[in-house]
Amino acid sequence: MSWVRIRELVRKEFIILFRDSRNRRVLIIAPIIQILLFGYVVNYDIKNIRVAVIDQARTRESRMLIESFDGNKTFRVTDYPRDQKGMEELLLQGEVDLGIKIPPDMGSLVREGRTAPVQILADGSMSNMASIRLSYTVLVLDEFNRRMIREIKGQSMEYGRVDPRIRAWYNPNMDSQNFFVPAIVAFVIMLISLLLTSIAVIREREQGTMEQLIVSPIKPPELIMGKTIPYIIISVVQMVAVTVLAKFWFNIPIAGSLILLFFATCLFLLSTLGVGLFISTVSSTQQQAMMTTFFFILPFFMLSGFVFPISNMPPAVQWLTFLNPLRYFLTILRGIFLKGVGLDILWPQYLALAVLGAVLFAGAVSRFHKRLD
Repeated sequence: MSWVRIRELVRKEFIILFRDSRNRRVLIIAPIIQILLFGYVVNYDIKNIRVAVIDQARTRESRMLIESFDGNKTFRVTDYPRDQKGMEELLLQGEVDLGIKIPPDMGSLVREGRTAPVQILADGSMSNMASIRLSYTVLVLDEFNRRMIREIKGQSMEYGRVDPRIRAWYNPNMDSQNFFVPAIVAFVIMLISLLLTSIAVIREREQGTMEQLIVSPIKPPELIMGKTIPYIIISVVQMVAVTVLAKFWFNIPIAGSLILLFFATCLFLLSTLGVGLFISTVSSTQQQAMMTTFFFILPFFMLSGFVFPISNMPPAVQWLTFLNPLRYFLTILRGIFLKGVGLDILWPQYLALAVLGAVLFAGAVSRFHKRLD
């Protein structure tokens, strides 16, 4: 094996990549746009719940209830529709997130010590958001009930109960950015390495230079290394850039070892480069290779736990996730960024990445070798 030939192949690949201005934009601007979009847009934090209120009682108690919501930093009373139809229109048009209907006898029922029904209507088109909003609503109503008990009875009603002292470890403020931004590292590496590797060989075939490479003294392992090393370098550089941006722009903590992060990235690249080489062997044109790449990206994304918890998936689908290298890489990233854990905890994920990467890359190289014969 000649390292001089490999060096020249790598040099040639970099020249071809950066000669085209469109490639430069993809390699430099795209990762920055992705991390900014995911960091700011993909956010499950509930900070501004718009509320519409129908107050049919118009009593002191009803005003206290409305003030309980309006005085909370999470809720904002924006509309006072006249009737049920008006509230339904606001929910239908998406102008409010919750509707509260206070009955005429709410005040008298509360003063008599009886239960006063208050209707809560929620926009359930996004079920997860609706669940969070309703849970916040229950907390506000519980606090209102305690206030009314103190006012009516003149004392707090105390009884034996379990008093939870809650503390969220690793992400104390439960910020969505701390959960999503580290995953952007994996997504950027996967997207770039898959896409560029899949079209690297096809480009040679379309330009008519593949035959020249085959009849040249370059051996198949040298050709494979020359085609993959540039994208390993590019992916590692992008990993560093996105990590720096996450740390200093979004203030994402990095509690673990950067060396382990680099090691995990290299193992993950074995899988993505292997899939990219496989795509290059089954595709005839660059357009076909790009379409096939996105066919692989979507299942990787959906079955990784990036957004949707794997535990919520059907059992059969959960078994499929064990074949997804992105699943293990995300666990490693969040463990290193947020928990600061090392190989003593993450070794199963590292082992799974190594096995998957070795199998995928060896299989792709074997098929690629056959195409050279």
